[in-house]
Amino acid sequence: MANIKSQKKRILTNAKAADRNKAVKSELKTRVRNAVAAAGTPEADENARAAVKRIDKAASKGIIHPNAAARRKSRLMKRLNAAK
Repeated sequence: MANIKSQKKRILTNAKAADRNKAVKSELKTRVRNAVAAAGTPEADENARAAVKRIDKAASKGIIHPNAAARRKSRLMKRLNAAK
């Protein structure tokens, strides 16, 4: 444990941010999993749109890198188009 007061505060705020980021990343994975599972069904477009929206939102908030977001979207669309 740190002795410096400001570092103690940073440890607490970093833990809060990590919890928020974990929740967003978990939802991201769930949305992508749902989109892949629904590939080839009527609700596939809706699930894909929701997954891409969450990926973009995570990138805009700095939770994932913009290039990682582009890569994830590309791979998702490649999988969905292959299932058609």
